[in-house]
Amino acid sequence: MPPSDFDGNASYEFGLAMAKKAGAMIKDAFRRPKTVDTKTCDIDFVTDTDRAVEKMLLSEISARFPTHKFIGEEASADGTKNSLTAEPTWIIDPIDGTMNFIHRYPLVCVSIGLWVDKEPFAGFVFNPILDLFYSARKNEGAFLNGKRLHVSDTTSLSQSLVMFELGTARDPAKRESVIENFNRLLDRGHGFRSMGTCALNMCAVAEGGADAYFEYGVHSWDVAAGSLIVREAGGYVCDPSGGDLDVMSRRMLCAASPVLAHEICSLLFQIYPERDD
Repeated sequence: MPPSDFDGNASYEFGLAMAKKAGAMIKDAFRRPKTVDTKTCDIDFVTDTDRAVEKMLLSEISARFPTHKFIGEEASADGTKNSLTAEPTWIIDPIDGTMNFIHRYPLVCVSIGLWVDKEPFAGFVFNPILDLFYSARKNEGAFLNGKRLHVSDTTSLSQSLVMFELGTARDPAKRESVIENFNRLLDRGHGFRSMGTCALNMCAVAEGGADAYFEYGVHSWDVAAGSLIVREAGGYVCDPSGGDLDVMSRRMLCAASPVLAHEICSLLFQIYPERDD
């Protein structure tokens, strides 16, 4: 159960406002020169805007809700492990699609998920470059720019457009698993797409523009908001093995229906990245 002092309405409205504020910062910086550093490898980047957006969000959250917890991508960049507790926890990717952001490719977003009692309560994904604002609140539906979303009615891989990502890892085992799974699915689906951002891939499933998406190696901040948006749009989110989603496991699959999800799960080669917690 949520803590007795948890104010769901105030938290939701605050999340909406923070996503818009973060989006304004991203839009303002999008075409400006950027300071870029590497993290885990030479194609895993962080920019000055990633850091500035996360710093702003942490400051605002701490001031408004001092008892709430926070899990952020850049705060975790030093390898610090995070634990998801029952306390209200804001799980944030300040810029999902940093590679796109660096190259001025317009598929970028801020992703903000609020989890309470280890379950998603609210999710916000905002692409300010294309003005796409996705939002969801538990048991109240999912929306794009205020209009209700619904997943497609697809139940078969043979009729599906599937999202997948190559990822940023230089690890040969990860690369081989991506190629193996692509080969396993290639002749079974309508087609495959890759946007370079987990949160927007999930939102594509939520709005029926794609039918499924899976990835190994994602983090809690990549999926915390999108998982609720997909579910509230009538979709299905799970572990790629077919079990329940564990947001800290770095494994995720979402689809328009349970039938489609489990068909894809049955075909996948499984890998188990190091957990976030």
